[in-house]
Amino acid sequence: MTSPAGYYDDKPSVTIRCQDNWSVGVSFCGRFSFDQDSVHYAVELRAPGLTARVDEVVAWIWDSDLTTFLEELAADYRGWDGERSWQTNDRDLTVSAVFRSGGYIGLTWAVRPWPQTAGGWSASVTTWLEAGEQMTSLAADVRSFLTGQQP
Repeated sequence: MTSPAGYYDDKPSVTIRCQDNWSVGVSFCGRFSFDQDSVHYAVELRAPGLTARVDEVVAWIWDSDLTTFLEELAADYRGWDGERSWQTNDRDLTVSAVFRSGGYIGLTWAVRPWPQTAGGWSASVTTWLEAGEQMTSLAADVRSFLTGQQP
């Protein structure tokens, strides 16, 4: 389930909650931009006993973006074999997707700030969503967040 057009720190945000366990979720917040070539934002992961945040994930306009990945998953609502994955150019946000019987997609959201630095850290959570409508809604919400346009 997603919560579009929400606000976190007085700025637009998107929150994805696992339909199997509502205490597990991912939030996109703190969107800002220095120029027309990129968008910067924060990603927060939450689960019982875990809160992890990466403050400056960067989406480049020339990069293969997250919304395209999510839209492709939504379009394949009948399922696929194996795992599909996407990552930012800096590799500080990775999303892996698997399809499970019954029409559900498991999205594993992993954050890893400073991936080239020794002694860094990483964290991940998995959210389960319905393959059709919920994935389509998620893709639209993330696109609106990243472009700064209201749905």
